[in-house]
Amino acid sequence: MSAVVTYWAEHAWLPHADGHAVARDVLIAVGPGGRIAKVAPESGPCPAGAVRLAGLALPGQANAHSHAFHRALRGTVQVGSGTFWTWRDTMYRVASALDPDSYLALATAVYAEMALAGISAVGEFHYLHHAPGGVRYDDPNAMGGALIEAAQRAGIRITLLDTCYLSSGFGAEPTDHQLRFSDGDADAWADRAARLTDAEHARIGAAVHSVRAVPAEQLGAVAHFAAMRKAPLHVHLSEQTAENDACLAAHGVTPTRLLADHGVLGPRTSAVHATHLTDEDVRLLSDSSTAVCMCPTTERDLADGIGPAKRLAAAGCPITLGSDSHAVIDPFEEARALELDERLRTRTRGHWTANALLRAGTEDGHASLGWPEAGRLEAGALADFCVIALDSVRTAGPPPELGAETAVFAAGAADVRHLVVGGRHVVKDGVHQLVPDVAGQLAAAIGALR
Repeated sequence: MSAVVTYWAEHAWLPHADGHAVARDVLIAVGPGGRIAKVAPESGPCPAGAVRLAGLALPGQANAHSHAFHRALRGTVQVGSGTFWTWRDTMYRVASALDPDSYLALATAVYAEMALAGISAVGEFHYLHHAPGGVRYDDPNAMGGALIEAAQRAGIRITLLDTCYLSSGFGAEPTDHQLRFSDGDADAWADRAARLTDAEHARIGAAVHSVRAVPAEQLGAVAHFAAMRKAPLHVHLSEQTAENDACLAAHGVTPTRLLADHGVLGPRTSAVHATHLTDEDVRLLSDSSTAVCMCPTTERDLADGIGPAKRLAAAGCPITLGSDSHAVIDPFEEARALELDERLRTRTRGHWTANALLRAGTEDGHASLGWPEAGRLEAGALADFCVIALDSVRTAGPPPELGAETAVFAAGAADVRHLVVGGRHVVKDGVHQLVPDVAGQLAAAIGALR
């Protein structure tokens, strides 16, 4: 952006000496480069020429863990019973139907759905690299490129977490479905991933799919790749007890210890799920300043269990949030689920403040994705923010000063009225400005895979 654009928010959740607080009549001036030039609370009525935003302005939400193609599973995997492992078989069948063109169509619609939910940045945990059977596309990053383009079309930022995925289990070759995930070894993975480049809206990170999918002797190569680029590094960790049992049988240690021993943990690393941890695992994660991404709506949908998020946070691990399999795409539901799940576990209330939960979904989430300049409404930050209604049937009633509590414990994706990314109005009055008929495009893209 070259010209200054001024927004005026009825209320906004702003940094405060004691953390955050809701302020009234907030001017947000966006300068060149799509960054916030000035934030002025208590500014009086909306001035002429400013864009009026009714409701509560929040930093854009960071969806720190996404598998875009899983959105095609919504509803269809709710028939009958089963486990994570039977769900995975259905997921593989959907993955086998995608190519770069169909993935572009699907991901564009999925990322547009995220924008409608107030999400301004997504961490895409991407392992669907090659054609069925492992055949390489002429452009070896055609699938990753489709995701980067999809985010641009949907008007949001993306961190493409290019994922190393080499085996079906400890010492086992990839299955037929998994051949398109594998580059053969970590060096070949790194050679392909190194060809990906950042863009204005996109940054490149790395991921270890899991200790099941990357042999122990190759974990260090992925960690080295991320370290040399100072890039985010994410990893699925201990989502299922079966993974822990298999790792103990193969290596005599837990997955967390295996990652620590091979240099994977650290302040640029995010462990996703971390559902089944020992006390030593918690210590290893906290001592290394590793972030932990919780995905409560997926973890409950897949019957994974309730992870020790509160213990991890108390130990010093930053907590972030993701919608993972997209059983729903609603960052406010993810935030409140963190607290409500802990209430179920302990039968007591009040483990997380609303401010802490909003920070997990904004500032800490963006930092984990390599966008530390986002996630705050303050001068110098990227001008990425969403606005939720305070007068819907879900949010009406509480006073505005309880806006943080209203956002976390009452609001939902349907209450998002606006999304601004880099100063550009991407969602206006609940309508996506770049992708017409998001629901129709979702239906068409998913229907084409059947």
